[in-house]
Amino acid sequence: MSARQTRSPLYEDLLDPGDRRVVYPQRVGVAAKGMVSTQHYLATEAGVAMLASGGNAVDAAVAAAFALGVVEPAASGLGGQTMMLLSLDEAGRKFCLDGATRAPHRTPPGELERAEQLRGHRATTVPSTPAVLAYALKHYGTKSLAEALEPAIGLAERGYRVSPLQHHLTRRELKHLRLFSGGHFFLKAGKTPYPIGARFQQPVLAATLRRLAEAGVEDFYRGEIAAKIHADMVHNDGLIRDDDLAQIPWPTERRPLATHFGPSRVFTFGPPGAGRTLIEAINLLSQFPEAQRDPDSPRGALLLAHVIRKANLDRADRPEDPALFAQELELGEDITHLEYAKRVAKRIRTRIRSSGETTHLSVMDAAGNAVGLTQSIERVYGSFAASPELGFLYNNYMSAFEYQDITHPYYLRPNAVPWASVAPTIVFRGPQPWMTVGSPGSERIVSAILQVLLRLERGATPFDAVEAPRLHCSVKGKVSLEGTRMRDDIPRLLRRHGFEVEMRDPYSFYLGCVQLVLREDGGFVGVADPRRDGSAAGPPD
Repeated sequence: MSARQTRSPLYEDLLDPGDRRVVYPQRVGVAAKGMVSTQHYLATEAGVAMLASGGNAVDAAVAAAFALGVVEPAASGLGGQTMMLLSLDEAGRKFCLDGATRAPHRTPPGELERAEQLRGHRATTVPSTPAVLAYALKHYGTKSLAEALEPAIGLAERGYRVSPLQHHLTRRELKHLRLFSGGHFFLKAGKTPYPIGARFQQPVLAATLRRLAEAGVEDFYRGEIAAKIHADMVHNDGLIRDDDLAQIPWPTERRPLATHFGPSRVFTFGPPGAGRTLIEAINLLSQFPEAQRDPDSPRGALLLAHVIRKANLDRADRPEDPALFAQELELGEDITHLEYAKRVAKRIRTRIRSSGETTHLSVMDAAGNAVGLTQSIERVYGSFAASPELGFLYNNYMSAFEYQDITHPYYLRPNAVPWASVAPTIVFRGPQPWMTVGSPGSERIVSAILQVLLRLERGATPFDAVEAPRLHCSVKGKVSLEGTRMRDDIPRLLRRHGFEVEMRDPYSFYLGCVQLVLREDGGFVGVADPRRDGSAAGPPD
């Protein structure tokens, strides 16, 4: 399918603020001096502006991330967490910025009700996004924080047109938005969703962003913004206090995980992220002949379902937190090790024969730098709570902890970090990065990235690899798939092998949203997944 065939009827009422023509985000971009792919076309423009003004990939990623917090408020923002994978050419380094958020000091282990974990002020962990973005910019970017925030401030002040996706998500979560303080900002008069095409302005958020630009990120944790967060939490019986914020959650630099897949060397995000799951899935698929790995064939889809399920089961059964303690495993028990993959692949062969909201962006620049950045406020609209003086939503990462097993590395306790499903990934072919890729989607992140890598390995074009129909298999054996775009014998075969099959929309929001940038013919190609509002673009030649 070509790029121009992906126009969805949903976009017929999405109007440009300037000339009121229909906006169709550019899903495929080609440029010589760098490339940005994000989940919203206005955030892509913010990143491209950084590259065009002489900034590097880190500058572009940070500016785009701040902008996403404005134009994609249901997925990310200042109140969430951010994880980054970087490859810096001049330094010769590949590393992760682990920006895991953490539970407040006053967290009562085992005492929060489920409703408190999901919504409201008590559902919130200490936000890390401002600290992570400022840290990356200071140490590895070339622009000032004020410069990186400028596009986001402009978008919050001037506003942008509400997309069909934002309208749909707001309607879906209308009950909870009305019940909590976030509804004041994201509902018209605090009651109804803004209609598609309406201009949505956020003056309170603009003032907060401007304060950050003027006073620095420390203000969020030890200054005026911190004082407002503290007061809001006290007033609403939240758990975060000024002493939680004062211990600024600067990111930890960690080594990425790596494996081979065909001619490529794949680097991805380790614990607390889900890169181990991706590595295991790649290693498992590598044990099968390429002819059997066709995801568009019934047998290939069946293999994929088994691999995704097994990798996710192992992640759940063998959790690992690098900040808590060192877990030393025999090589054969390490789920990222090839010997383990060989043993598991034998069992999968026998079976075959026998019968989560988040945002991602990808950036590469002409100097050879690459960044994959995944950030989130956890579920759609996070905790639904926001300070009336600050304008951003708090996350609901308290729902992402283990609550029953006290021995679990991600058991909820004061200052603990939650599980994360992120897996920003950089792929090398030769000495320089060939591609950076990632996706939102909770446990579907790994399966979305895996299917793109699999199709690229089989010779698909970048757009076709991203646009192609997807499936995901849960640990309980439920396969969710875009069935109307697949062969109809695929779901039949899955059912015969004991899988429960759930048919999803043709371009399902549920099955992730891949943002991909790669080098090609001396330049760059970017692809933004047509499943959401994204675009891909580069600076002018």
